[in-house]
Amino acid sequence: MSITEWPRAILHLDMDAFYVNVHVLDYPADAGVPLVIGGRPEQRGVVASASYEARKLGVRSAMPTSHALRLCPQLKIVAANWPRIRECSRQVMDVLRPFGPLEQMSVDEAYVDLSGQGEPEALAAHIRQAVKMATGLPASVGLATSKLVAKVASDFDKPEGLTVVQPGAEATFLAPLPARVIWGIGPRTAEKLTQLDIHTCGQLAVADLGTLQAVFGRQAADLQQRAQGVDGRSVHAERGQVKSISQERTFNTDVNDAVFLREQLRKMCSRVAQELQRKNLLAYTVFVKFRWADFTTFTRQRSVTVGLDDADEIYRLAAAIWQENWPPERRMRLLGVGVSKLEETAVRQLGFDFGSQ
Repeated sequence: MSITEWPRAILHLDMDAFYVNVHVLDYPADAGVPLVIGGRPEQRGVVASASYEARKLGVRSAMPTSHALRLCPQLKIVAANWPRIRECSRQVMDVLRPFGPLEQMSVDEAYVDLSGQGEPEALAAHIRQAVKMATGLPASVGLATSKLVAKVASDFDKPEGLTVVQPGAEATFLAPLPARVIWGIGPRTAEKLTQLDIHTCGQLAVADLGTLQAVFGRQAADLQQRAQGVDGRSVHAERGQVKSISQERTFNTDVNDAVFLREQLRKMCSRVAQELQRKNLLAYTVFVKFRWADFTTFTRQRSVTVGLDDADEIYRLAAAIWQENWPPERRMRLLGVGVSKLEETAVRQLGFDFGSQ
């Protein structure tokens, strides 16, 4: 679909049986067997993550491992390797970060805002494969116009699923699903809905608002909107002070025209400089984001010892990075430029020449 048909494009990535699959990376002989990551049953341990083979036998996360062993006597129990889990989590997030604003929710899930990028469906499929290729770990992704629906979609076709909910189809997608899939509906809220004979998102979406208000008060309208797939929450990539400022352009068709690409780079550098000046910041690192026609995505950067906020200075550095990393006539799907290592300043800097840098 084209950019205009996606008012927002939010991807939710959820790693499949993450703790288990991190263990299998180092112990491949354990692949395909009923296995859980968790505490020992004699120590009142619980299941943190279960392999899909164990899940088929009824084993679930948060279940006491003693109960899991009764369901599956041949179950293998392994302690969590937290340093390895955190290392793999960092690798996953490093793969996701170049594709757009990233909001990490836990070690094994994150949102990426793909809004404004062409072909979000193809990009979602590529991201799932890129994570698998870079880490060896499987993941499922959901793509929708909101965080709420994207998260539900990522869980819809596990493992290694890719579920795209087209703009305008949110309510239809959610309708047959249990109301519990909706963000904010926990066991107590679900129990109250059951007492009203409301079991699915579709039933909640069309329920009498007055009846809902009698039970849930001011939360009633919000619950009903969520059941229809309405969720305006943004992907919050930055917490605290701004760490970077960037611009990027996804082209409708892949581009290999050097003159055109340089002009796009110059325009983006100008917008980045305007934002730096507006926020009264100097930047010490300039980076350029590349995406080839096959969706290969990477960034390259260069740092300076004197902070800058001038469009021409940023462009000179960005153009040098681009020239060094763009094979002549290589078709580009996306080009971006940004600055990082930001520092507040009270005094604007004079322009200077980078020379041969």
